[in-house]
Amino acid sequence: MNKHNVSLFFRKLRSTGSFSIEASFDRMIECFPENSELTLNKYTSSYYSNGLIARVLGMLEARKQCNEVNHVTGDVHFYVLAMPGKKTILTVHDCGLMNHPNLLVRFLLKLIWLDFPVRHCRYVTAVSHATKQEIIHYTGCKPDKIIVIPTIITGEFKKYEKAFNEQCPRILHIGLAPNKNFNRHVQAISGLNCEFHIIGKLQSHHRQILENYRIRWSSESNISQQDMQRAYQDSDIVLFASMLEGFGMPILEAQTIGIPVVTSNISSMPEVAGEAACQVDPYDVKSIKEGILKVIENREYRNSIIEKGFKNVKRYQAKSVAQQYENLYKKVLKE
Repeated sequence: MNKHNVSLFFRKLRSTGSFSIEASFDRMIECFPENSELTLNKYTSSYYSNGLIARVLGMLEARKQCNEVNHVTGDVHFYVLAMPGKKTILTVHDCGLMNHPNLLVRFLLKLIWLDFPVRHCRYVTAVSHATKQEIIHYTGCKPDKIIVIPTIITGEFKKYEKAFNEQCPRILHIGLAPNKNFNRHVQAISGLNCEFHIIGKLQSHHRQILENYRIRWSSESNISQQDMQRAYQDSDIVLFASMLEGFGMPILEAQTIGIPVVTSNISSMPEVAGEAACQVDPYDVKSIKEGILKVIENREYRNSIIEKGFKNVKRYQAKSVAQQYENLYKKVLKE
């Protein structure tokens, strides 16, 4: 059997930030069919995506590593512009850059991270149907060019049995980017007998609102996957009523472990969570509070969404996603 080479391109990681792209694709590579005619080659950029010179150097470096099929796995979308378009795939995780407050910056980001890369490559993979619709909306891309292949749950997260603390539940909040809805989360838990645990580096304005609403809280940042597993295990509820998510991996991580989730009824979150989470209006503090109280006070409902969560995560297993990518790579080879 003749072997064909596929190059997967990754950004250079910073000391802080999300590593979910790398974790998902590393897991996909591990579970890629052993008898495949394709050989996967992973290339990580030597350059941070920061400033014009470093980005151009990153593109030139990536060009030298091109193979029969090329796949830019996310974040450094513009790398595809240095690659043969007909043999290149781009994965888009979200279109959050379109929320940049500066109109000129947003216009330039749209051109360099969305319009030009999406137009240049052969196929785009979106991690959710919600992200696919956003790509179409912002770029005018034809729907049949975009293939939905979900993010993978990494193997570190395991089911964990624990008793739910109905008297004083620990509520976990993950991330402090503007879309993570920190302020409304704080307002929603105000007056509840609970602990609020935050994953992310708090700034002075975060501390101020916590003080204003007299929240009992703790926080940690820059943690490992193992520490993240522990943070889930130590919690009773994951509050993830985000205003925008390309996918929403914390929903699946919590469901894998067996922690009830309160999440948003917009963006990709209903699609990812299915019926296995309490869905609320992320722009309505009252709706968020009612969702939290429903999970705390209604034991039957809480146990139901936990059990549904164990079933829901089966849709995102690594072998299934790896098979979808193998099929796509073969499709590009044949065209």
